[in-house]
Amino acid sequence: MRRSLLTLVIAFVAALAGVAIGCRVLMPGEPPASDLHALVHRDIRLDPAQSIALDRLEARFATTRATLEARLRGDNARLAAAIEAEHRDGPRVSQAIDAVHHSMGDLQKATLAHVFAMRRVLRPDQAATFDRLVVAKLTDSDR
Repeated sequence: MRRSLLTLVIAFVAALAGVAIGCRVLMPGEPPASDLHALVHRDIRLDPAQSIALDRLEARFATTRATLEARLRGDNARLAAAIEAEHRDGPRVSQAIDAVHHSMGDLQKATLAHVFAMRRVLRPDQAATFDRLVVAKLTDSDR
């Protein structure tokens, strides 16, 4: 009895640790589009109309991003519950992982759509700088 209880406690702690690590690795920290938005305002000379247009895009995207991030958090919670229930890579865990990946993909696609919408607001000379900023953000470099 004591050994079974100890095994159960260890499995539970391991499951929680796995979820915590997964959230840190899989959940984005600072949304890249917001970082990019700040960089655009800092590094590209925008005219007032462009600045207003980009602010509107960012406000619209903030709602989309919040919705998708909430869905991802829900998927991660379901993954945690599946891990806790199965204690292995069983069918519920596998299904929950697929849901997490799907939500992550939707968030990435929406972020890229937002990035391309931002780019359309810019003049060709500004777009070249923007492209360098995007590449630098995606590659974690200082181009």
